[in-house]
Amino acid sequence: MIDIIGMIFVGTGLAFDVLGCLGLVRLPDVYNRLQAATKCVTLGTCSILFGTFLMSGGFTPTGFKALIAIVFLVLASPVAAHAISRGAHRAGIKLWDKSVVDSYAEDREGEA
Repeated sequence: MIDIIGMIFVGTGLAFDVLGCLGLVRLPDVYNRLQAATKCVTLGTCSILFGTFLMSGGFTPTGFKALIAIVFLVLASPVAAHAISRGAHRAGIKLWDKSVVDSYAEDREGEA
């Protein structure tokens, strides 16, 4: 029964990863693509790793490494996406023409 639940988590994770890759190809600008990539990694890859944890038998060496990787991804992925998007904005990469909000520009106006 645990193996079936693990396979469901792996399948769900693969679906999120495929949709994230599709978002990388289809979305219009860097900022939207980063959002797709971040969701893909945090939801998809962590789901695959949790499925691996369940199928490996719990707290085995493989399961423990999967849990450590989940914690690392949950902590590092949003921070990395924020750093990349902030760097892209500071480098002058324009938002998509139909973007509604530019919070970084509003923050910069407040600094001056």
